[in-house]
Amino acid sequence: MKINGSNQMNAISRYKKTAEPQQAAAPAKAKPKDQVEISSQAKELLESQSVKSAGAAADARAEKIQSLKQAVQSGTYSVDAGKLAERLLPYLT
Repeated sequence: MKINGSNQMNAISRYKKTAEPQQAAAPAKAKPKDQVEISSQAKELLESQSVKSAGAAADARAEKIQSLKQAVQSGTYSVDAGKLAERLLPYLT
């Protein structure tokens, strides 16, 4: 039985020598991170739009809830079984 252990160490050291320059160069090429700044005027505009749309959405939601309450009380409210099944299907699989 013949064991050749010295040649294997040489192959590993060659690999390390070629890998070291690549590893040393990688941190030096770090990319700068992007930054975004929003002006104060844009922030004010965004706030004013969100307040207006929130009020309109709240009014529409309250109106829909009231109409649903009336339908349930009068007995005319019905559930579409197909739509209900479609909405429940993702939770069952």
